[in-house]
Amino acid sequence: MSHALQDQRPAPARKSPAPAGLTRGGLPRWAPAGIAVLSIALGCGIGLVADLHSKIQWGLIASLLFIGITYAASAVVENRRQAKDRVTTSLVWVCFVLAVIPLLSLIWTTVSRGMKVLDGDFISHSMNGVTSFEEGGGVYHALLGTIEQIALATLIAAPIGLLTAVYLVEYGRGSLAKAVTFFVDVMTGIPSIVAGLFILTTWNLALGFGPSGFAGSMALSILMMPVVVRSTEEMLKLVPNELREAALALGVPKWRMILKVVLPTAIGGIATGLMLAVARIAGETAPIMLLVFGTQLINNNPFEGAQSSLPLYIWEQYKVGSDASYDRAWAAALVLIAFVMILNLVARGIARWKAPKTGR
Repeated sequence: MSHALQDQRPAPARKSPAPAGLTRGGLPRWAPAGIAVLSIALGCGIGLVADLHSKIQWGLIASLLFIGITYAASAVVENRRQAKDRVTTSLVWVCFVLAVIPLLSLIWTTVSRGMKVLDGDFISHSMNGVTSFEEGGGVYHALLGTIEQIALATLIAAPIGLLTAVYLVEYGRGSLAKAVTFFVDVMTGIPSIVAGLFILTTWNLALGFGPSGFAGSMALSILMMPVVVRSTEEMLKLVPNELREAALALGVPKWRMILKVVLPTAIGGIATGLMLAVARIAGETAPIMLLVFGTQLINNNPFEGAQSSLPLYIWEQYKVGSDASYDRAWAAALVLIAFVMILNLVARGIARWKAPKTGR
């Protein structure tokens, strides 16, 4: 009987063989790098044979060859599904390289051209007594004006933008919040010249004040506010509601909960958004031309008299057209980039220092 029962047991099912398309070999790990080198060599060769003078055309040809060779090699060695995956990855890498190359080219050109005259004397001297066609002079007056104008604009825009974002996230309901959101979106796209004309009409013409760094700061703060509002609003929305509910459950007033729980939790993102706003206004020239006028002298008082700024200084020097002025313009551009970078690093350090500690 036992033998009969054993004979009636079903035989174990055999594993069906995997489709042939899924078991084929794969490309070696060095294949993408090898294909990239081959594509660059072919792109350069085609560019030389076709007498293409633009290196951009060579790069585009190499990019297309890289994508095409990757698909063909993967389709032959692997399968079409894997080939489509590799093509998608190749497109991502090509887009990344195309985005990074202009940035690296800009940095290299600015550093190589700006380092010709950038030294201690250039930072610590103004253009007082130096004609635009002569060598020498410096950027101290423009750097001082930029620091003062951006500091005043930040003092104006940061509190207003922060409080507006807190209102929209924590208190805003109904038509008023919708109206504030709408006008913030509209202000985001305002051209800088319009902000300068608004301050020129109200502050200078209507109230009778003269050119000053403070007038330029007010125009810059108009450009800065919507960026601060939007970035802070998004950061506050990322704070978990559980933290708010826990604080309110302990009997903490809402204003204190916002001050002690919500803002410290989002301080890193808020600082990053503030630096984005500073970078937005650091290179503006039109409001400074209208309201600050520019000068070759050092003016420590931003509330009285004309001042200069780094963007305006760059434009003035480049407009002259001499070799010495071109060198000063590139050096000032390098100083401006370094200035924004230092501000970004300082803000990140403060945000990390003030951020709530995580751990047990």
